[in-house]
Amino acid sequence: MKVKTILVSQPEPKVENSPYFELQQKHKVKIDFRPFIHVEGVNAKEIRLQKIDLNHYTAIILTSKNAVDHFFRVADEMRFKVPEGLKYFCQSEAIAFYLQKYVVYRKRKIYVGPKDFADLSPLIKKYKDEKFLLPASDQLNADAPITLNALKVDWTPAVFYKTVMSDLSDLADVYYDVLAFFSPTGIKSLFKNFPDFKQNDTRIAVFGSTTQKEALDHGLRVDILAPTPATPSMTMALEKYIVEANKGK
Repeated sequence: MKVKTILVSQPEPKVENSPYFELQQKHKVKIDFRPFIHVEGVNAKEIRLQKIDLNHYTAIILTSKNAVDHFFRVADEMRFKVPEGLKYFCQSEAIAFYLQKYVVYRKRKIYVGPKDFADLSPLIKKYKDEKFLLPASDQLNADAPITLNALKVDWTPAVFYKTVMSDLSDLADVYYDVLAFFSPTGIKSLFKNFPDFKQNDTRIAVFGSTTQKEALDHGLRVDILAPTPATPSMTMALEKYIVEANKGK
């Protein structure tokens, strides 16, 4: 069956040259964006209940832009003056660049990993005597604790924000040819909002093995999978499928 409409379960890209917009124009398909999950900050009182004292830490490990935003939000709520000597360990260049929203880059000690959390190991090991804080969500990936425990460093995880399922009731009578998911929580949100969801002819696109597993566990048929060697991004996987499905259009 041909693909004419796609719902991407993420916020609409803010950049004009997004591959999604190119995909839309090139193949004349309609792409809508709607986050199936969103993030809500944990307040300072709840942070204190986790026995977190920001004065205690000499280094912060940042794994996402959300972690950056909520660390500085909590610091502000606690009236904690972030010391200039605080070390920042960022999982990627994008996160380090985003950090400039809050600190003067050249005046701070910022260490950047290439991509994956494990890539930070050599940097963290070099500063193993620091006291590390890992501000994260309530759904912390397992690779972070595994890596940090293996390094035998002094580190503390703290929930600074939570992943919450969005209200999608306005989509009850809307049909899309393809639904694209990026996390297991996105799949859970679909079924929380629509417990009687039947896939029928809807194609399901998933990014990552954990999202794929969640989809299969819910009895869904996964038609489009990324990343793969041939299609390392969701847009590439969608385009490959659209080209096949819309042949002879």
